[in-house]
Amino acid sequence: MADGFQLPGAQAPFAVTDADRAAIAAAISETEIVELALALGNIPSPAGHEFAAGEFVHDWMKREGFNPRRVGATPERNNIIGTYGGAGEGKNLLFTAHLDTEAPTWNPDLDAYKYRPETLDNPEWEKCWLEDGVLYGYPIANDRGPMSCFLIAAKALKTAGYDLAGKLYLTACPGEIGPEPIEEHRGVAYMGKDIGAHYLFHHGGVAPDYAIAAEGCDFGLTWVGCGYAVFRFRLWGEGVFTPLLTQPEKSGDHPNPIYRLGALTDAIHQWSRQYEADSAYESAGGVALPKAQISAVRGGVPYAFGAGTELVNLYLEVGLNPRQRIADLQHSLERMVRAAGLGEVDIEPVVVRHGFEADAGEVAPLVGAVDAATRLSLGHPVQRAAPVYSSMWRDHNVFNMQRIPAITTGFKRWRPSPKDLTDSALVYALTALAICGRAETAEARTGPAPVYGDNPFGNA
Repeated sequence: MADGFQLPGAQAPFAVTDADRAAIAAAISETEIVELALALGNIPSPAGHEFAAGEFVHDWMKREGFNPRRVGATPERNNIIGTYGGAGEGKNLLFTAHLDTEAPTWNPDLDAYKYRPETLDNPEWEKCWLEDGVLYGYPIANDRGPMSCFLIAAKALKTAGYDLAGKLYLTACPGEIGPEPIEEHRGVAYMGKDIGAHYLFHHGGVAPDYAIAAEGCDFGLTWVGCGYAVFRFRLWGEGVFTPLLTQPEKSGDHPNPIYRLGALTDAIHQWSRQYEADSAYESAGGVALPKAQISAVRGGVPYAFGAGTELVNLYLEVGLNPRQRIADLQHSLERMVRAAGLGEVDIEPVVVRHGFEADAGEVAPLVGAVDAATRLSLGHPVQRAAPVYSSMWRDHNVFNMQRIPAITTGFKRWRPSPKDLTDSALVYALTALAICGRAETAEARTGPAPVYGDNPFGNA
């Protein structure tokens, strides 16, 4: 949403100037940033297999002098943490992006039940390339392209001679995409968010004043983030030996609970439509439009046929805006089942992650920094990001959960150009300078970044 809105007090701790923009922009190489994004993006890194990509980031940080550390819940799934600056009294800023990329499971016995063969054959799952002036590949879009941008931003600050007063944390995390441990897919191997930015915050030795989840936002900004839950519906029935079965007139009277799935699906569909209408949420920081969708159905054992099944499970994914709580959804779904007369049905949330948003007053200096950086870099004020970017989980949720004011912002989400990458790196670098300040001026505050009215999100 590109509407303007008021955010009083959106002033960065330190001013950034046209001279800063020129010096830092001169230190950003388009060739280098594209090569870094492609090299990093072409390392296969589905959830659970982030080690090689993490090692690449670690080695790059080491070569560039950012003193990287590995902090992982397991040796195979490390968070990589680099630092720059910290020589004075400026604020600390943390950048984070995730190493994993959305992908099939690559287990053919599972993927065959979810994907068409041609979908599995799409090279963009794990391959990235530059063609006709734009970058292809899911890893570039989500999320190693934005990661490359803040890495190059830090290098540009260093190359241009900007020693920072506050500390800049550069972090690359596993597990933001997922998965989640459910049913027999349990244990550390199936953990996602718990071992990524969550683990980094608690065990990574970081103390940020502000945080930015670097992800594609079409250069917009939001400090709102949705959570999600997965509810398991268990429909119970009776297994009847097929030769002894008497077919009832109505499917809802069938002893096999699979026959009641249609009625449950209809009830869920109507509930979801109303839920989405009731759950829309808007604040200064963004618009959240939580959605709900059935993600899976399981029932019976295909090779052990002969008597139907006594149990069928249905799994419903539900988004949660920052003000919603899991108990309210549980009560609502239970009322739905009772009203639909669906018989014996158990409902249980097997995954729960609440949404969060930053306090508008506390996040205002960070918003002011991004606005000043965007004006200098792109020639227009920063806009509030489209609702889709505040209607999903991103790792700014982790920091807002921990009372660290955090936003998500980044380049053009789909088919970014090399210029989009360099523009994003420049915005990130100027934002870091506006938050952390130059070491030599830390003792004498340079003054706040200019504010254009009270509206850093105003239309250009």
